[in-house]
Amino acid sequence: MAETKTTVTAATAKTASSHQGKKSSNLFAVLAVPVCIIIGICFYAFVLGNPANFQGGTTAGHPVEEGIGKWFGTVYKGGVIVPILISTLLVCLLFVIERFLYLSKAKGKFSGAELVRKVQYHLANKNVDAALAECDKQKGSVGNVLKAGLKKYKEMISNTELDTDQKLLTIKNEIEETTSLELPMMEKNLVFLSTIASVATLLGLFGTVLGMIKAFTAMSSSGAPDSSALALGISEALINTALGIGTSAIAIIAYNFFTTNIDSITYSIDESGFTLTQSFAANHK
Repeated sequence: MAETKTTVTAATAKTASSHQGKKSSNLFAVLAVPVCIIIGICFYAFVLGNPANFQGGTTAGHPVEEGIGKWFGTVYKGGVIVPILISTLLVCLLFVIERFLYLSKAKGKFSGAELVRKVQYHLANKNVDAALAECDKQKGSVGNVLKAGLKKYKEMISNTELDTDQKLLTIKNEIEETTSLELPMMEKNLVFLSTIASVATLLGLFGTVLGMIKAFTAMSSSGAPDSSALALGISEALINTALGIGTSAIAIIAYNFFTTNIDSITYSIDESGFTLTQSFAANHK
């Protein structure tokens, strides 16, 4: 009995070791963030700050009265927080696109629930190879987990050293180890969206407060109050709030959408693991 336990442990350790080599570094995030910051600053300085967007051909003047230049000039007048907010928006959009593409691939060619039903059918007919072929067709996270579990399932059928409970434990461990690698890859980079959802609004409010301070300071030092100048200063300050709230809204919606999709995939993975262990227990006692 002691030798049997050692065999299971060694096999598990070997499998864990082989799985660990599949982990990848987050080089995309390391490069994406500074690139977005550079693009945001350049867009603010050279596009929004184009002298053609301002009266008199200088950024010290008011924005032009019509056309796209009016909007570009108004946003530019929002102040030094605007390029930070633009960079934050670019990072948000970039990771939304990246996660959408990855999770679309993780879902596979067809749903995990459909794959589980097909695998159940083939296992009921004791056709493991056909079940493996279905996993190859699905090409998603559920298929990856099921494929790893089915390979161990097939291996345990011909194993004469372990009893049924130990075989079930080995299959279960294989599924859990593969799942532990698939889930982090699906949740990867979501921390950027959750952080942006909170920080973008605060940055927008911070920029607005700075703009309001600047506007009221200018009013206090100019003698007689100028209502039109005050209104213009406030509108420019509120640009920050608009950018911050808009960016935060995109991040929140995307984050909730992705987490819902991940929960759906996770449920299918859990169902697939239960299917394999139950099938083995019923057909290979």
